[in-house]
Amino acid sequence: MSDATVKAPRARLADMAGAPARFFSALVSAPFHATQRVGGIGVMPYVFILPNLLFFGVFVVVPLFINFAFSLTGGTNLFLIDRVFVGTEQYGFLLDCTSYLDPATCREDRFWKGVFNTVTFVGFQVTFLVLFSLITALVLNRRIRGRGFFRAVYFFPVLLSPVVVALIWKWILLRDGLLNAFLVSIGLEKVLFFISPNWAMFWAIFVSIWAHMGFYTLILLAGLQAIPPDLYEAAEMDGTSRERMFWRITLPLLWPNLLVVIVLALIKGVQIFDEVYVLTGGGPGTATQFIVQYIYTTAFSNQVQNFGLAAAASVVLGVVLFVLTLAQLAAVRRRGGS
Repeated sequence: MSDATVKAPRARLADMAGAPARFFSALVSAPFHATQRVGGIGVMPYVFILPNLLFFGVFVVVPLFINFAFSLTGGTNLFLIDRVFVGTEQYGFLLDCTSYLDPATCREDRFWKGVFNTVTFVGFQVTFLVLFSLITALVLNRRIRGRGFFRAVYFFPVLLSPVVVALIWKWILLRDGLLNAFLVSIGLEKVLFFISPNWAMFWAIFVSIWAHMGFYTLILLAGLQAIPPDLYEAAEMDGTSRERMFWRITLPLLWPNLLVVIVLALIKGVQIFDEVYVLTGGGPGTATQFIVQYIYTTAFSNQVQNFGLAAAASVVLGVVLFVLTLAQLAAVRRRGGS
């Protein structure tokens, strides 16, 4: 039997097996071909992004408008049509303070306590997060033994759920947790980490840095690897010290990546909620209650659920994040034009 005789049935079987796929492909591509014939090739990019735009509109834009509408209403009714229009009363209640530097002088002191806690958290967390990420990226960019292993280790916490991260560290930091067991084993007293406000804030900052540092390290490491090695070789030939090379070559060329890291860390820090909520519950008292937790408890956890006030607080938070984004764009453009 010839090879052609053997291959013919195989070809027919392959053709029959591929028929459903070809039919489905023709069925799917038919509307796109018709659209291209009517609107031309220029309309096709908009056709392909239309599903994403619809998804974005339904699940992002529409809820934003609904949230803003809620912020202009009062009462305890859930449905917007049943709520009483109060205008900017909720915003006035949030922003009514004798001194904005003293939360105790504000009508809604819990909101301003959350603001102060968030500012404290972001100030320390972003500073040390960027610093540690930069140092780690500089070390991992060198030719060290096991570099790939250490890169994976530093990035691994990013893959974990924030709730899982918080539960792991809560198990370590509890009264009878792993850390206190170690302290007792070396003859020290147990430390009640979640009773002291300072300790609670410290561990909230520490756990957040531990969980997110790998992501920002990866961004900075990509920026370091994009710097041409020829610049360092030329600097070494000129007898330039490593410190001067860092300040004159590495840092200026790494600045775009560093700026992205700073702004992303700021936005993420302002939005902090899940990790700290699971780790400390906002305690002790309100020592680690941040803005997002205030919004959550005001709308859902309090005995009297104030959806309008929570919506107004979320609008204020959104404005702050919008300003941070504009600051990022302005800094990038200024750097690009310089």
